[in-house]
Amino acid sequence: MKLNHIDLPVTDLEGAAGYFQRGFGFERMPAPAGGMAILRGEDDFALILQQVETAEYPKAFHIGFLQPSDAAVHAAYQRLADAGLPLPAAPAVSYGCLGFWCQAPGGILVEVSHRPG
Repeated sequence: MKLNHIDLPVTDLEGAAGYFQRGFGFERMPAPAGGMAILRGEDDFALILQQVETAEYPKAFHIGFLQPSDAAVHAAYQRLADAGLPLPAAPAVSYGCLGFWCQAPGGILVEVSHRPG
């Protein structure tokens, strides 16, 4: 079974959409309604963002992007830097994985990591 999409409520639709476009290479697709952004990523995965007045995520909630190598984790971090986005702590090893955590507008916690083997 392949994950097709995830739909997240956001309080800053344009800020969140721009963050994922510039920082993660998502392509914005036409949306069927206002107040919505459909972002297409690798493997045709869709990140759908919907404008809401308030959005609260549980403390441990996050989305994760698995990378094919440690070099790809470093490249993802550099892409954030090149896009002029706020930089989180540099990639580091935690629980046997190299990765980093960043926060998209609207409180979306994002993990970028490589799990060896």
